[in-house]
Amino acid sequence: MNDTILEIKDLHVLFPVHKKWLPAVDGVNLKIEKGEITGVVGESGSGKSVMSQTILRLRDHDTNVRYEGEILFEGEDLLKQPLNKIRDIRGDRISVIFQDPLTSLSPVHTVGSQLSEVLTLHKGLNKEQAKEKAIEMLKLTGIPNPENCFKQYPYELSGGMQQRVMIAMALSCEPKLLIADEPTTALDVTIQEQILQLIRELNEKLGMSVLFIKIGRAREGKSVDLGGRRIIKKKKER
Repeated sequence: MNDTILEIKDLHVLFPVHKKWLPAVDGVNLKIEKGEITGVVGESGSGKSVMSQTILRLRDHDTNVRYEGEILFEGEDLLKQPLNKIRDIRGDRISVIFQDPLTSLSPVHTVGSQLSEVLTLHKGLNKEQAKEKAIEMLKLTGIPNPENCFKQYPYELSGGMQQRVMIAMALSCEPKLLIADEPTTALDVTIQEQILQLIRELNEKLGMSVLFIKIGRAREGKSVDLGGRRIIKKKKER
């Protein structure tokens, strides 16, 4: 039985600069097993976020980009799939937590409406079912009084609570893989530890795989301790 949930093979991601194709990601190989936490630590500009965004083809919409290599998710090469199929995977089988929750959440819609939209779109739940599930997920992430949070706007919450909402949204469809792209960067040290502990607990409880992205130099690899493997990604000298 194959326990590999994600395998990246010799991935290159190139962008056009002054009529040349320059690599932002240059030959990455990575394998994540089911239920495993894998941490990627690297300097700013080393291509960590571009690599993680490429898994869900998030750059396809707003820029010219070229891919080489393979990204195998449950045996399917995501780089060869049509975008409509990738959209079905996003937020459902693979979810992402971004580093700044306030810019990731809509300021003009309540927390509840944003959570419910994900559940309605991917799981086909009706309004009442989506509300019940959304409140359940807010409770799971440790938000006090989740019924009240459901009615609030993101700007009414603290940074730590906003990130918990993002985690609730990312996990609402019970994904098989969670990509956490520097999810604690915008938070203070105390809240950072709480979010790391929460991801660790949810990994154990739900059995999902986690790809955790963290900025730092190679010697700082131990700064991310989620109990899984660490991969150091260095900026290539040019």
